[in-house]
Amino acid sequence: MSEPETPEDAHLVAHVLDACARTPDAVALRVPRRTRPGRPQRFGALTFRELATRIEAVAAGLRAHGLEPGGRVLFSIRPRLDGIVTALGVARAGGTVVFVDPGSTPELFAARVAAARPTHAATESLLHALSRGPLRALARRRGLLLPGYAELPVTHVHSGPWLPGVPRGSVPVRRLVRDALATARGAAPDPAASSGAAAALPRDGASLPPLDGAREMLVVFTSGTTAAPRAVVHSGATLAAATRALGEIVAMSPGQDVVTDQMLLGVPALLAGATWTVPVVAPARDVVTAGRLMTGADATFLVPADVTALLDAVEAGTVPARTAATVLVGGAPVTRALLERATRLVPTTRWVGIYGMTECLPVASVEAATKLAHTGDGDLVGTPVSTVDVRIVPAPPDGTAPDGAGPDGAAPHATASGGAAYDDAAPGELVVSGPALMLGLLGADGVVAPVAEHRTGDLARLEAAGSVVLLGRTRDMIIRGTVNIYPGLFEPRLAALKGVGEAVLVGLPQEDGDERVALVLVPADAAERPPRLTCDHPLAEEVRPRLAEVLDHGALPDVVLVAPEVPVAGRSRKPDRQALAREVAALVNAAAGEGPTCASR
Repeated sequence: MSEPETPEDAHLVAHVLDACARTPDAVALRVPRRTRPGRPQRFGALTFRELATRIEAVAAGLRAHGLEPGGRVLFSIRPRLDGIVTALGVARAGGTVVFVDPGSTPELFAARVAAARPTHAATESLLHALSRGPLRALARRRGLLLPGYAELPVTHVHSGPWLPGVPRGSVPVRRLVRDALATARGAAPDPAASSGAAAALPRDGASLPPLDGAREMLVVFTSGTTAAPRAVVHSGATLAAATRALGEIVAMSPGQDVVTDQMLLGVPALLAGATWTVPVVAPARDVVTAGRLMTGADATFLVPADVTALLDAVEAGTVPARTAATVLVGGAPVTRALLERATRLVPTTRWVGIYGMTECLPVASVEAATKLAHTGDGDLVGTPVSTVDVRIVPAPPDGTAPDGAGPDGAAPHATASGGAAYDDAAPGELVVSGPALMLGLLGADGVVAPVAEHRTGDLARLEAAGSVVLLGRTRDMIIRGTVNIYPGLFEPRLAALKGVGEAVLVGLPQEDGDERVALVLVPADAAERPPRLTCDHPLAEEVRPRLAEVLDHGALPDVVLVAPEVPVAGRSRKPDRQALAREVAALVNAAAGEGPTCASR
């Protein structure tokens, strides 16, 4: 008699373990190892059986070291074998993975940690070395003011070799696995373990809690202030719905190879019995190595900036005009120009644009040919996936949230079906809901406030066939790479710097859909104000070294300029960001390759 299928609304880890049981001897995970040029690529790998064993072992080890169901783990390990296994192990133990950007300012990092209230921290040893070890000075010179993870009053687990800066008593991830396996076999655990708790490790997962799809699994801080940090919370079931939707866009099967560092595409590969190959470099950093890994793969996921780097290399002849059979492109706006160039230079690949956000991913997908055939106005982002419902509501004036909605535009749970009827064919704000929607938002008190839908902040209309066309934004936001930057969060800090009277952040759109970030300063002293916008001003030189003190690393500007004033518009006399961005773009483009540099990064 066959085993019953795991219900769709089950916890994501239950789906992963079910997949491991179906094809135990197939290769589940691969990570490239350093290989000399000209030699065949070598990999570190885990079979599905080994993956399941390690997930259970890490979960058992974490439970033995005090992680209770509902406990939160501050997570700072890159998606490699240890990182993937540890994240899934945290969830298997009933815990929650908490992502806090280590590039946040110290004050914002502290506020986010205080809101998350973690009991444990899983950190790469290199990050410890950079934050308080001998490499701290190097990190500071590169604009990274990393927080002192080691000082956090939590139980520490680390990935990688011991390095100076790793806190005393921190437990290596591999020791968690080794001790759990030894205990399960009835052998003595490593006597050097930092806690006597290893002797109490459970056998065969006996003391691990049942997997509950409704329990929170992931917390991601996306924006907010030190007074009110903002975090999205997903449950095991909402993440399972998201991975199911990605699996519908890319139909994968056993034996296929999926190259990605994104868990929301890597996990669907595992669920299909395919091999998840985890790249160690992005195309934007090393296009030759990344291109070599993707060539011949069945699927991959790239952000627009990575696609641009890959296509530049194809045109330059440094990589062949061949990549994965299917490339999903997302994490930032996917423009017609980018997809036109991609289909022209690499025509044998299926290019698919993905639209979504942390609160609900994915929302919609569009084939390159369909997007290129769209002749109407706006940006066609495609047909909503099966796990998401969409509707259009009147856009709020001046980007303010409607009554009853949170500051991020998330509607409270009780107002899911309220409100007046509105014509979806008319332009308005896009609202999303459904099984893949976040569980809710984390409050400053550490409690999750559930939501029934999310107001995206995107102006849109729905076409007769159900496709979504974006028309603009209802709120100021800059998208660079995979980072959403909200100028209003940072401009008060910038304006408080010595000598600065006004500070405005604007985005400079690029052809591939990415944006460069420009910081425009107005001197506080009118006598110091230049006659026109310029890159060459003493205030810019004074402010650049201090930016890392007041900005998250992901929000550091690409260019810094000084202006006599900031243009304003409307009765509210708010900064006219579009006019300012056009003026900045004209100056930066004209100065490219000549004259004073505007560069900050």
